[in-house]
Amino acid sequence: MFTRSLAGSDTQLNQKSYYEASVQRPASCPPLEGATVADVLVVGGGFAGLSAALELAQRGMSVVLLEADRVGSGASGRNGGQAIVGYASGQGPFEEQLGKADAQRAWDLSVDAVNLIEQRIAVHGIHCDWRRGYTYVAESAKKARALREEFDDHNTRGVACEWAEGADVARFIDSRRYVAAFRENTSGHLHPLKYALGLARAAQAAGVRIHEHSPVTSLDRGRTLVARTAKGQVTARFGVLAGNCMLPEYGPRVAPEIAPRIMPVGTYIIGTQPLDPALCERLIPGNAAVCDNNFVLDYFRFSADHRMLFGGRVSYTTMTPPDLKGVMARRMGDVFPDLKAVPVDFVWGGFVDISMNRAPDFGRLGDNLYYLQGFSGHGVALTGLAGQMVAEAVAGQAGRFDLFARLKHHRFPGGPLLRTPSLALGMLWHRMKDAL
Repeated sequence: MFTRSLAGSDTQLNQKSYYEASVQRPASCPPLEGATVADVLVVGGGFAGLSAALELAQRGMSVVLLEADRVGSGASGRNGGQAIVGYASGQGPFEEQLGKADAQRAWDLSVDAVNLIEQRIAVHGIHCDWRRGYTYVAESAKKARALREEFDDHNTRGVACEWAEGADVARFIDSRRYVAAFRENTSGHLHPLKYALGLARAAQAAGVRIHEHSPVTSLDRGRTLVARTAKGQVTARFGVLAGNCMLPEYGPRVAPEIAPRIMPVGTYIIGTQPLDPALCERLIPGNAAVCDNNFVLDYFRFSADHRMLFGGRVSYTTMTPPDLKGVMARRMGDVFPDLKAVPVDFVWGGFVDISMNRAPDFGRLGDNLYYLQGFSGHGVALTGLAGQMVAEAVAGQAGRFDLFARLKHHRFPGGPLLRTPSLALGMLWHRMKDAL
């Protein structure tokens, strides 16, 4: 479905990552060799897979986790680091398919997902620069009206927010680009790779066997599951697929029925040189993370060492945009004129998985194989909750997991050859609408 070029371009996009440059990775976990047996096989060493593995091990199960590259090497280790309440789809698909009561329950679970991050940081001693605070901004009167509806909805659902417009926006962000904003202190931001490595340490301490550089190439299903890699195999009673858009890249026959329901979308970030802390506090008082409400949005925040991490400019073709560093730097300068001449030290990106309606896609294949995908840009918090819920389901308590499994999803139109260009054209239309 996807060619090997997806993995190749993904690797290249991570060569100048601020996150990789600012951590000391431990020695690699050995690749899988030979045959082994476990209660549960987890495929994917990102937030979702690590969270599932940790939760399963804490419930007394033996767990083997197979990662195609290195822990946190995909979207979990290179995203914007923003942990946000709610869903990329909004509440629409939840209310239409589940009803208002269960849609509210799903919203409340998204708040639990953010709180779970803080709990895990405390319990497992994960140092990942976690901070609460999130600001949403609008750059036109039309977008401000939509933002006000979102503000009202957050307050109605129990997430307290504070509104600003006109000159008052400077309380939240010092940029003339924005005409309205609101801030809440439930969502927050962190260093995603530090968090992923912390989850891996916690999982290993709980007994999880992690094997890196061990892509699953085939999976036999039945009362037991048998997953094969280049040099080994795992036999397990249960399985959790958490490879997202990279799963079909390495094992196209592992779960071909779910792969067409998600698409890989490239997203990109630049990191400046360290800035004066006083300038950082003036530009974003209180050090919140920020995003606008355009369909093709900008998102940004300051790192713990006072670098501006500015993200956006998505690609729906899997092709890296030309002059990425220059385009992103100019966009940053449009938002913050004070940063126009600031040197950019890092530029990186990667692929996230989106579903067609932007709602998460969780479910079962048969009785013993679970999958987690379609996080659609809200994965920093939601992946942790997904891992917890799938562990509950494997242990026989599937109530929370089945709330999400009831959501129906469709394949992207166009088939393997045409769905990517079709989506690219659709995104061009949305960019034009954002500009109006």
